[in-house]
Amino acid sequence: MNSSNVSFQEPAKSFFHMLPTGAIRPAGWLYEQLQLQAQGLTGHLDEIWPDVGPNSEWLGGTGEGWERGPYYCDGLIPLAYLLQDERLIKKAQQWVEHALNSQGEDGQFGPRSNQDWWPRMVMLKALIQYYEATQDPRIPDFMTRYFRYQLAHLTQQPLRDWAIQRGYDNVLCVYWLYAQTHEPFLLELVALLEKQTLSWADYFENFAYKERQPTGDNNRLTHVVNVAMGLKAFAFHAMRDRNNRHQHLQAAKEAIATLMRYHGQVQGAFSGDEHLAGTDPTQGVELCAIVEFMFSLEQLICMFGAGQFADQLESLAYNALPTTITADMRAHQYDQQPNQVTCTIAKRNWTLNGDDSNIFGLAPHFGCCTANMHQGWPKLVQSLWMGTDGDGLAAIAYAPCTLQTRLANGTEVTLEETTSYPFEETVRFSLQLSQSATFPMRLRIPGWCKNASVTINGQQIGIVGQEAEQGFISLQRTWQSGDRVELHLPMEVREIPRPRDAIGVALGPLVFALRIGEEWTRLPDTPGFGDWEVRPMTTWNYGLSTPTDQSPADLYRVERGPLTMPPFGHEQTAVRIRTSGYKLPEWSLVQNSAGPVPSDARLPADSTPEAIMLIPYGCARLRIAEFPHVKSTAQA
Repeated sequence: MNSSNVSFQEPAKSFFHMLPTGAIRPAGWLYEQLQLQAQGLTGHLDEIWPDVGPNSEWLGGTGEGWERGPYYCDGLIPLAYLLQDERLIKKAQQWVEHALNSQGEDGQFGPRSNQDWWPRMVMLKALIQYYEATQDPRIPDFMTRYFRYQLAHLTQQPLRDWAIQRGYDNVLCVYWLYAQTHEPFLLELVALLEKQTLSWADYFENFAYKERQPTGDNNRLTHVVNVAMGLKAFAFHAMRDRNNRHQHLQAAKEAIATLMRYHGQVQGAFSGDEHLAGTDPTQGVELCAIVEFMFSLEQLICMFGAGQFADQLESLAYNALPTTITADMRAHQYDQQPNQVTCTIAKRNWTLNGDDSNIFGLAPHFGCCTANMHQGWPKLVQSLWMGTDGDGLAAIAYAPCTLQTRLANGTEVTLEETTSYPFEETVRFSLQLSQSATFPMRLRIPGWCKNASVTINGQQIGIVGQEAEQGFISLQRTWQSGDRVELHLPMEVREIPRPRDAIGVALGPLVFALRIGEEWTRLPDTPGFGDWEVRPMTTWNYGLSTPTDQSPADLYRVERGPLTMPPFGHEQTAVRIRTSGYKLPEWSLVQNSAGPVPSDARLPADSTPEAIMLIPYGCARLRIAEFPHVKSTAQA
């Protein structure tokens, strides 16, 4: 992928393009979720955590001067401008001004005590979002000076340590600036950065890490966050190697499939506690890896236009992301487990992490997630819609929002998306235009959905066979102000086969888990909003029996109710599934986690099924999400 014969070609055009920060505003439950974030850790972190407080070296102090300030800005800035929250905007501007004022005559910026390229990559991503929201003309000039400095010094001071695996975050920023300025030296810089960055294409083509990694082995090639960040590389390979887009698309799909085959978990993530950890549902996955996997998927969707990546993005956003943060957004975990039956300070089977890794708190185990978790929800909002050729709009993921944009001919478009998705099946769009306009609207049809239907102004249209390979349908018409589109995505309960003959349960984009009663205990003398242990108050060791002569519709009863706030709260969920489970007394704790899923569980002759409730994975901080498949003697 570093071939010199493509080094200085004009970059290939991406299939979609990102809309500016602020073009998409959250609404409905998504607005409430971002408000909780503003009222919780993101909105107050600088007040309760010294690493991003006033003494940060990024703010001119003598404190932490590496990645934590930039990580925080990468979520704080988009959140502030999406909500138009003046309190948060003031906080964000303080970081921006210090970064801009730190630039020397040579172009270098940031803390002088730390010359590492890596944290500057993150701060540049944050500054790009600031520019997109404000159009501050200082940002392109600032970045141009810095990239000239970087090009002049990279040969003598090459990427090192974490930057070797994460160099494509730098490439992303260079390509963004090239789209603004078309300075030829930027393409030279891209080629040099790629030469010094790990070849993720080779890594996945010759994937060598198919097992849980040895305990205590700190190999950066298996570090889960590095791997999640590395997946975006395929988008930039395609951008530079413009004649082989399809090849890079296939490589990206195969890379993700490889990770899910050997390390995948039921909630759509791949494990890593701190390192790739196999498929067992009591291995963890780091919160940093969730938000970075989401960001990589957003880049892949933009470059390739493949709905498959958006399906996975929704799986992470609506399952893995909310479950690892409390419903009030005031505490988080470092590691989550799909089968998580107790969150306490105790020894668990992590590859590297500490005993506090799955409690909820301010900075359990290590502070990277405390700093980096904030980007997940705001960047999802920014990726709900993308632009297409022909002044078109593409619905990437579904959630309530309002999109405002201006077409090339000056037509102003406001598109309101009203829905409780992923908790309901119907998504409604209404358009207001300053004048009638012809453009395509692409709607993603998720891979799990059968028999989707679309109506325009109440009239159903046929969608069978349209662009099925990419996962989108295209509505090409002359739109009038007041037009209404309704997309219906029927959700059927489906079982997800898991290793050891286990079963996951899903409905639409939501994975479901056993509802376990939760007892929360605040640890004494813990800062901020507190550190919390969570213990089960009800039985967790149930298996499911799924006779082959019965369909999921026969075994699982879906119940829907009002969507209350917070949207990912535990007590009253908008959708539930009732079914029967069988208690398995022999399935018990092993090393303070649920033991291995019994792979050959049998129903005793006198066994009695019990009514159990499944709730969305994102609402369950304690849960079983990969159930033993209990067999009768006749099934054995």
